[in-house]
Amino acid sequence: MRIGSFVLAGQYPGQGHGEALHRAVRSAEVAEEAGFESVWLAEHHFVPYGTCPSAVTLAALLLGRTRRLRVGTAVSVLPTAHPVALGEQAALLHLAAEGRFSLGVGRGGPWVDLEVFGAGLDAFERHFPESLDLLLRWLREGRVGASGERYAFREVSVVPRPAQALLPGQPGPEVVVACTSPGTVRLAARRGLPMLLGMHARDEEKASMVELWRAEARAAGLAPERIDAAAHVSAGVLQLADRDAEARDTLVKAMPEWFREGLGAHVTVDGRQRRMRDPVAYTEFLCGIHPVGTPETAARRLAATAERTGITRFALLAEGSGDLATTEANLRRAGAELLPLLD
Repeated sequence: MRIGSFVLAGQYPGQGHGEALHRAVRSAEVAEEAGFESVWLAEHHFVPYGTCPSAVTLAALLLGRTRRLRVGTAVSVLPTAHPVALGEQAALLHLAAEGRFSLGVGRGGPWVDLEVFGAGLDAFERHFPESLDLLLRWLREGRVGASGERYAFREVSVVPRPAQALLPGQPGPEVVVACTSPGTVRLAARRGLPMLLGMHARDEEKASMVELWRAEARAAGLAPERIDAAAHVSAGVLQLADRDAEARDTLVKAMPEWFREGLGAHVTVDGRQRRMRDPVAYTEFLCGIHPVGTPETAARRLAATAERTGITRFALLAEGSGDLATTEANLRRAGAELLPLLD
C-alpha cells in the first residue's frame, strides 16, 4: 500500500491562521520522517475549515523542505484558476522537484469564491471539462491555443515544457481528479485520469465509482493495462491509540466544532440553500469507516478498503485532534507501528 497524509490546515476553535499553517507544514515534514509515501494538500478560500488558499504554493514550500516525499494538491480548484496558469505552476514544480509533484484538481463547489475571482457559476456547472482539457493539453503539448466557450487565445509556446524533463517515464506531472458524482467519474475515465475519492464515502460507494470508472474507460478505448494501472486515491481519517475508544474520543472531542465553524462558514454564490451534516454524527461516522483505533484495527480497516475497492493508495487526515504535538505523535506512531503491518 502507498500511504499518504492528507493535510487540510484546519483552523480549530481558539487557533490563529498561522498556527494552523505551522501545523500543516510541520506535519508534512514529520510524515516524511515517519516513512509516509506522500502528502496531499487541500485548498480552501474564505473559511476556517482550511487555511491554505493555494495548494500549489504550499506544495512548492514542502517540496523544498523534503527530499523523498511525493507532494500533491487535493485539490487545486480548477473553476477559480486559469488552466494555463495552473499548468505553468505544475510544470515548474514537476521539473524543479524532479517528478515528485502530483496535481490534483477538482470542481469545487457553488461557493462565493466564484464571485470573488470573477469566474461565475458557469465555471462550476458547465465549464469544468473545457478547463480540464486545456490544462491537460498544456501539460502534454509543446504549443497550445484555445478556441473554446470560456477560453480563447492564439497559440503560444509551453515554457517550461514538462516533457523535456530528464525523468524516464515521467513526461509530465501526474494529474488526479476529485470525483464526487458519476458525471465527474466518467469525465476522468474518458481521459484516463485516476480519481481522488473523498473521506465522506463508504467503501461500497468507492467500489461503485471505481467500477464505473473502469467501464467508462473501457468504452473510451483505454488499453486494459492502463486501466489496471490507474492509481486511484482514497481519502480518509487516521488516528491511532492504545485502545479503539481512545482514538475515537480524541477525534470526537476536537472535530465537531471544527466542522461546525469551518464547514458552516461556506457561503453559496447564488443564495441556494445547503444542508450541513450534524458535526458529531459525521465525526462518529468517519471514526467508524476509517483507520481510527489501535494500529491493528487501522491496518484491518485499510486492508478491508483495499479488498472492497481495489484501491491501495491512501491520503489520510492525521491532524484530526487539531493539536500539533498530538498530530506529530500520531504520524510517528503510524510510521513505527502501522506501516510495517501493511507491507
